[in-house]
Amino acid sequence: QVQLVESGGGSVQAGGSLTLSCAVSGFTASTYCMGWFRQAPGKEREGIAAIDTNGNSSYANSVKGRFTISRDNARNILLLQMNSLKPDDSANYYCAADRLAGGYCYLILGQNYAMDYWGKGVLVTISS
Repeated sequence: QVQLVESGGGSVQAGGSLTLSCAVSGFTASTYCMGWFRQAPGKEREGIAAIDTNGNSSYANSVKGRFTISRDNARNILLLQMNSLKPDDSANYYCAADRLAGGYCYLILGQNYAMDYWGKGVLVTISS
């Protein structure tokens, strides 16, 4: 059974850091395009970070230079290290997976891409 379970959300002050984790079961994360999405109140869900089957990462402009996506292949976990957090980063964050071929994983960025599998999300709140 496929499951993606996010953890690590919470409340921090602006300028702080958080690390989100996504535990994957039912498939091998390294064989899928994996991504992090977020949805702020009143806004559409959008892809902000992606990592392809070759380990190449890409980011939306809104988080580039502050967020880092990575995979722990031994534990089948997806991570999102978030630094220099801003109030605008407050949102529900979702882990997702898709069978997109390696060179096309970046396509999930900036839109609510129809991924194959989704987690239920975690809430991140950044106070000013």
